[in-house]
Amino acid sequence: MTAMPVIGIVGSGGAYGRWLRTFFQTRMGLEVIGHDPVDASSQTPEQLLERANVLLFSAPIRQTPALIRQYAQQSAGRERGRLWLDVTSIKAGPVAAMLESQASVAGLHPMTAPPKAPTLKGRVMVVCEARLDARWQAWLDALCMALQAECVRGTAEHHDRVMALVQAMVHATHLAQAGVLREYAPMLGSLQELMPYRSAAFELDATVISRILSLNPAIYEDIQFGNPHAGEVLDHLLQQLQQLRGLLAEGSEQARAAFRKQFLDVNREAVGEQTLRDGNYSFERLGYLLADLTDQRAMSVHLPEDRAGSLRELLHVFERHGISLASIHSSRTPAGEVHFRMGFVQAYAPEVLAAASAEIDSSGIGRVLGR
Repeated sequence: MTAMPVIGIVGSGGAYGRWLRTFFQTRMGLEVIGHDPVDASSQTPEQLLERANVLLFSAPIRQTPALIRQYAQQSAGRERGRLWLDVTSIKAGPVAAMLESQASVAGLHPMTAPPKAPTLKGRVMVVCEARLDARWQAWLDALCMALQAECVRGTAEHHDRVMALVQAMVHATHLAQAGVLREYAPMLGSLQELMPYRSAAFELDATVISRILSLNPAIYEDIQFGNPHAGEVLDHLLQQLQQLRGLLAEGSEQARAAFRKQFLDVNREAVGEQTLRDGNYSFERLGYLLADLTDQRAMSVHLPEDRAGSLRELLHVFERHGISLASIHSSRTPAGEVHFRMGFVQAYAPEVLAAASAEIDSSGIGRVLGR
């Protein structure tokens, strides 16, 4: 293994391929080459096999195992002493295909779409170490450190069984909700029209639905159809729903008692007291966050300089204009810029906010994105 391996990305023109290229170049200082049919200027598979010390497959889930086997056949042993990785949401098939090569092998699954941030900080990445020599083990550990992800290690088989719960069931549930909402829309209104009636739980579900329907549909299709354990999990989900529906149809006091026992008491005991407390607290925090983000008494500001004291200078502007803050949240714009959203204690006069906004823009402290 070279100290500074060349990274070859198969699928370099896709969303994750582009993100990974930027990450390897800017965060690890590595040379990156790639191949993608959508990019005529990219390197050929042969060039990747000749030059890349680390070959990373970032292709559609259903195509990845066959694609890996094509590269293994063309490589014909040249991959010995090198590292092959993949970043698909299904692990057993791609990892098995990579193990047919003579390379060191690990499967990676970042539990997020390509982020707007430069790393995976705050996100989970599953790591399936299938065959690693000591040299590549050390490099993979360094990669996890650089990604700043919360790395969880497990086998490819265990990963896929867990993903049937974590991804396939969750996505299926929300897609089914979207279908029910669509059917009721002519009678009760669209999702947007229902939002004034929202609870925190409904709003969270609505955001998940919107997220799923906003991203690449092929990914969600393959998560259902490509995971051999998804059908079994959905069978269990259907059984639970049918049992609940049967109790509702019965409607008796005995049915109510059965509901309390089977759906509340038994599940409460299974989850555990500490997990329930932690989860309930997380829900409350999310509820407060949603309330802050929907409050119209706010201003969003981008701070272009990532330096100590920038936020303090911004807060001094509000202080000088007599504006009291109720909340401060940081997030990213669709373009990936970090911005701070300042929530106000009260609805200030437009001229007061305009004066503060003008000072922020003219001083160079920040750029007001919206109020």
